[in-house]
Amino acid sequence: MTVDVIVCGVGPAGRALAHRSLVRGVTVAVVDPAPDRAWQATYAAWADELPEWIAPSAVAATVAQPTAWGTLAHRIDRPYVVFDTERLRTSLELTGAEIVVGRAASCTPDTVSLADGRVLTARRVIDARGVGRSPARAEQTAYGVVLDAQRCAGLEPLFMDWRADNGAPAAAPRSFLYAVPLGDGTMLLEETCLVGRPALDGTVLRDRLHHRLRSHGIELTGDESVERVRFPVEGGRPGPHTFGTAGGFAHPATGYSVAASLAAADTVAAGESAWPASARAVHRLRAAGLRALLALPPADLPLFFDAFFTMPTAAQRAYLSERADLGGTVTAMRTLFTALPGPLRRRVALATLGMPIRSRIRMGSAIMDLCDRSGRAR
Repeated sequence: MTVDVIVCGVGPAGRALAHRSLVRGVTVAVVDPAPDRAWQATYAAWADELPEWIAPSAVAATVAQPTAWGTLAHRIDRPYVVFDTERLRTSLELTGAEIVVGRAASCTPDTVSLADGRVLTARRVIDARGVGRSPARAEQTAYGVVLDAQRCAGLEPLFMDWRADNGAPAAAPRSFLYAVPLGDGTMLLEETCLVGRPALDGTVLRDRLHHRLRSHGIELTGDESVERVRFPVEGGRPGPHTFGTAGGFAHPATGYSVAASLAAADTVAAGESAWPASARAVHRLRAAGLRALLALPPADLPLFFDAFFTMPTAAQRAYLSERADLGGTVTAMRTLFTALPGPLRRRVALATLGMPIRSRIRMGSAIMDLCDRSGRAR
């Protein structure tokens, strides 16, 4: 077999890339152990991140202004969409692609070796198989239940809620409540560990969710549909032959990757680079944000997100969504840094200085300049 492109892995990123390649008239083969397997996770994105070609039917629900809680409530002036997972999957049609059922054991720029001994060749091979778990990699974990929306009366859609009503000890690693409508008269309520190394176990998150829902007057019966989440937020390798989380498209400080992959699918399908120098620099700065989150004491996380969601929406968007906006990302990080309480600034500065040396010089200089001017972070 020799085709224009082989895509290994048909999760949301790989399937989107294969689909957009087919739309361009590129000959495509996809390799996956179970290419027709339904996606189990709930995917969501900011509405302004999505490319125009996304089928409207793939969006199950839209929250015009989701709420985020640190110690205070923050209304985010940015529509947030929740996908209908199955409609998203089927809208990314693979008609015309050669479907190869098998596990890719290794990928080179033009060859895929399958576990059963088959070898496939193409003008270009793209690895979209995701990132494997490792104790060295920070992860996001979550435990959620799906409830009839009437049982959640009075509970508004929540992007994150860090309030301490989940029964966790004050000094324990923090988790937050994520609550979104699914568009079919139900809501997903999910206790989430944003990032940890190691991340909180699902059993801990389950117990916290049950406690938190009881505090809202919601009793569970045990018959509810359950969603479990666990995935690395780091470990991707940006480059011309990787895509999705395997290619570093996951935001290392939030775990979001689907919208970024959808937005970049046309660029990569056209054979162009999704990683200009500015995008690589932003990726390094976001990795610094991950280090800062991992370094913060549990009690500081709500204060950190109070400062983040107090920033202008444009600054929030630059940090959360703009993969190649280096100037906007630096401005957002500086704005956040100056808004943090003094002791929190010092911890963030020290964590950020773990950056690779060239980035360390640039960002470290900016941070220490802010420290000097504030007179409170040293």
